[in-house]
Amino acid sequence: AVAGVAVPAVLTRGLHLDGLADTADGLGSGKPAEDALRIMKQSDIGPFGVITLVLVLLAQVAALAQAYEASWARGALAAVVSAALARLALTLAARSGVPAARPEGLGAAVAGAVPVRAALVAAGAVTAVAAAAGALLGPYDVVRAALAALLSLAAAEALLRHCTRRFGGVTGDVFGGLAETAATTALVVLSLG
Repeated sequence: AVAGVAVPAVLTRGLHLDGLADTADGLGSGKPAEDALRIMKQSDIGPFGVITLVLVLLAQVAALAQAYEASWARGALAAVVSAALARLALTLAARSGVPAARPEGLGAAVAGAVPVRAALVAAGAVTAVAAAAGALLGPYDVVRAALAALLSLAAAEALLRHCTRRFGGVTGDVFGGLAETAATTALVVLSLG
């Protein structure tokens, strides 16, 4: 389970986890948007970021351990589906109509880049593939995988809307936070039952 959480972190060079921590620091600061964005851009990590990282990593490892305890196949399904949903959350956050919080940076480069229709098609396709993968393990896993997709995307969307209201749009850090939020939610749902 630890390796299953560590490998994606290494492959992304910790970028999504860093974004999650910076987003937590920005949201937790209680400062106006401009000041919160400045906090997020700093290279250090604050208490909100540390607490969020610890809790998210613990949740991911615990959920993945629970899934692997049920069976190797269920653990592998949870790892793959959660990774796919994390990437899907990024695609959905880059849809048309979602503004960038700053005129520069990754958020500005990708904000509004994905047509809404394409984002919805991608969401439907990934949800269907997740459910089909769950079908390989049994009827309850079809439901569990589809529910994991829907709930992880709902959690990421809730965070996206909050960050858009709070910061005036998205940043690269927000994208990282969305990916980790979606992955964690998916892992927790896939570990239940």
